Amino acid sequence: MSALTVTGVSKVFPPTGSEQTETRAVDDVSLHVPHGSLTAVLGPSGCGKTTLLRLIAGFLAPDSGTIAFDDRVVAGDGRPVPPQDRRVGYVPQEGALFPHLDVAGNIGFGLPRGQRDSGSRIDEMLDLVELPRAFRSRAPHELSGGQQQRVALARALAPRPTVVLLDEPFSSLDASLRESTGRAVARALRAAHATGLLVTHDQSEALSLSDQVAVLREGRLIQAGSPADVYLAPHDPELARFVGGATPLPGRAGQGVSATCALGAVTLAHPASADDLVLVIRPDQVVLDPAGVEALVDEVSFYGHDAAIRLSVGGAALVARVSGPSAPRAGDRVRIGVRGTVHAYPAPVRD
Repeated sequence: MSALTVTGVSKVFPPTGSEQTETRAVDDVSLHVPHGSLTAVLGPSGCGKTTLLRLIAGFLAPDSGTIAFDDRVVAGDGRPVPPQDRRVGYVPQEGALFPHLDVAGNIGFGLPRGQRDSGSRIDEMLDLVELPRAFRSRAPHELSGGQQQRVALARALAPRPTVVLLDEPFSSLDASLRESTGRAVARALRAAHATGLLVTHDQSEALSLSDQVAVLREGRLIQAGSPADVYLAPHDPELARFVGGATPLPGRAGQGVSATCALGAVTLAHPASADDLVLVIRPDQVVLDPAGVEALVDEVSFYGHDAAIRLSVGGAALVARVSGPSAPRAGDRVRIGVRGTVHAYPAPVRD
């Protein structure tokens, strides 16, 4: 396996149909994925995630920038290396297993004939993705969705690729199967010491499975870092809303690392860089506090172990996550406070 380095890569699509302007799908993206690590590329639909994946795979050529596996430049420096010569493993959304082949035939599809015939590599891959070896003779339609995705990963890993690319591979699975399959796939990638790039629009999936999260917005890389860094120290208020469901509140800087807002006085993670601020407060930071400010409970979403409560306070709306058994009811008046430090950003200048 190799490290993956994307440097200044852009891809523009010309106008099509009724569109009058070109589409800058990937805009000057630079990203490094260390050897043997898993990076999640996170963003909403249309942000350029899949285009970036296709550029790395070689299905598309960048208009500018370079893509390299270790020191080997495969795109952007002269003639690009074709997809079949990049040794990239690709796992699409639906797994795309060959329906006329059994599990062993699917896994062994890209292997030399000798390895296919011996079957040892196929057994090794079944062990790696945590499927019984007895599944060798099963047809794809005899497998569950999660099992099909594991077979698709085994097929991608079998030829020992340079990089493994996963294009929203769990999007068609139900919630519980999605979580268990995601964990199994992440374990398999790490056990194989594979360098992986996972495209997803699911923030929980990105944060829980990956070593690094790279967030795209309108084709541009907004922030790349550890899951904790992206969640706890987002680059801007919009990213805080997208990753973590934070609520932006107007605030005013105080002395040192203090500020005031509709929730009263809060402690800032860093000294404020302006007097007028936007404070981002995550739902897990909002707590029921008898000494806090009064708020009206507008709506309660009960999940059993916890609940999301939507509150109105001082003309602002925000969300809190509380213990399910202690959740208030819609229409109740409660007192709330803020736990931990809050990130602050300069308020936009109004014309």
